[in-house]
Amino acid sequence: MKLYEHEAKAILANYGVPTPQGETATTPQQAREIAERLGLAVAVKAQILAGGRGKAGGILFAETPEEAENAAATLLQTQIKGIAVRKVLVEEKIPVKKELYFGITIDRLERSYVAVASESGGMDVEELAKQSPQKILYKVIKPNLGFRPFHAKQIAKELGYSGDQLLELATMVEKICAAGKDFDAEIIEVNPLAENADGNFVAADARVVIDDNALFRHQDYQKKLLEETRDRSPQETEALQSDLDYVKLEGDIGVMGNGAGLVMATLDMISFYGGKPANFLDLGGGATTEKIAAALRIVQSDPVVKTSFVNVLGGMTRCDEVAQAILEVLWQAPQKALVVRLIGTNEEEGKRILAQAGMRVFESMEEAAQQVVENSKKGVENRWDSS
Repeated sequence: MKLYEHEAKAILANYGVPTPQGETATTPQQAREIAERLGLAVAVKAQILAGGRGKAGGILFAETPEEAENAAATLLQTQIKGIAVRKVLVEEKIPVKKELYFGITIDRLERSYVAVASESGGMDVEELAKQSPQKILYKVIKPNLGFRPFHAKQIAKELGYSGDQLLELATMVEKICAAGKDFDAEIIEVNPLAENADGNFVAADARVVIDDNALFRHQDYQKKLLEETRDRSPQETEALQSDLDYVKLEGDIGVMGNGAGLVMATLDMISFYGGKPANFLDLGGGATTEKIAAALRIVQSDPVVKTSFVNVLGGMTRCDEVAQAILEVLWQAPQKALVVRLIGTNEEEGKRILAQAGMRVFESMEEAAQQVVENSKKGVENRWDSS
């Protein structure tokens, strides 16, 4: 679960990490009132769950409440990376002397958290990592040892600080790490971690992604995930409500399968034959007819999807129930071209059901992937039999 910047900063502030004074606003008038209360020059920042906000014009600065109101009015009527801005964060403008980067994430090969830091933070830190990787500090946090004060001091020292500044930065780094661990964060980062004109440090921006599998330990955020739109597409919202694993991608071929490994292999196969998947959708094990039908509706409802690929290896999930679900969806309304591959439990019955409706069922994933890519390139529509 991705958190908005203001949510991430609230977590850090509770752990004693210095953050700018600020509040969120949903109207230009609210932004003006916040700026008046602060009595300072402010940054007005679009609250969206996407990276690259700064380069996309999602952060504006204002010297007066009137300018803050105008900035908010501008942002609240725009879209950034296709996402409508519904809320802005109005906070004090930090006089930045130097921008650093610090974050904690997971290295799955090491099976450990890792601390990542750089003396050059800000919007271009990703490019820095590509072009000058030697400038990125990378320290594995061993599970049996954890993140210790000496780790934090070592990082502060390698970033070029000493004396009181080293101790202040090390303390801040420790608190960020503690917050990430307590909130089961897949990633927690402060970018930029700003050194201000007085030589003190402040979290000028923050990002937190909580592991979805740990949300049962964070009930407040679990409720927000279920109750709020949170920049999701209609397909993502419906998938969440149907307890389906769905990730929007950038292609035009809808994908539905059972099991994350099979779905990933399907995405790879489509890409291998020159197609572009529109999504990742995993039914999981033992999906019912109703759940399978809901999943297919979600995939087919995406307006960019030209054709879809249902790839099922029946185990707990029965092929005959998959077939019934496919027909249930297709009978309700004409749909886009559909390619089906079924093998496994009740395979013959599933094939019989679809064959009676005039649909071909593939046994080879390779052949099915080639067919769906061909459909996509030819713009085949409203065909049940995609053979």
